[in-house]
Amino acid sequence: MIKETFFFFTLFALLNCSNNDDLNNCVQTLPLNITTDLNNPQLINALVPGGFVELTGGSKGILLMNVNGSEFIAYDKLCPADACITPMTFDGSFTLKCTCDESEYGVGKGIGGTPQTEGFICPAIEYRVIKNGSVLRITNF
Repeated sequence: MIKETFFFFTLFALLNCSNNDDLNNCVQTLPLNITTDLNNPQLINALVPGGFVELTGGSKGILLMNVNGSEFIAYDKLCPADACITPMTFDGSFTLKCTCDESEYGVGKGIGGTPQTEGFICPAIEYRVIKNGSVLRITNF
């Protein structure tokens, strides 16, 4: 009986494995290494927790968000489907929106650019942000 149960669960697990080939077609992180200073007047809106600014750089621009006053995250505004020539838009909520196909992507700590629109699997590109004093380094490595 134990062998049959083990066989059943093993077979069930193997049948439920998904294929990640579609994720291999997603735009991966792009080479990026930007340094900016929080004392820059352009970043005044990013000084408060929940604040954000849009910066030049990356493929279509970068959304920089202040998570909690000392931690920051950044996303490229390139549509993950890469079929749109215009950058994604951000209205201050927790979603980036691609205007070409109306797809939306969750942004914020721990969300990682996850698609919020059914049928889309590629996430928005998230960059690493390192804070050293008032200097922020936005990078993909």
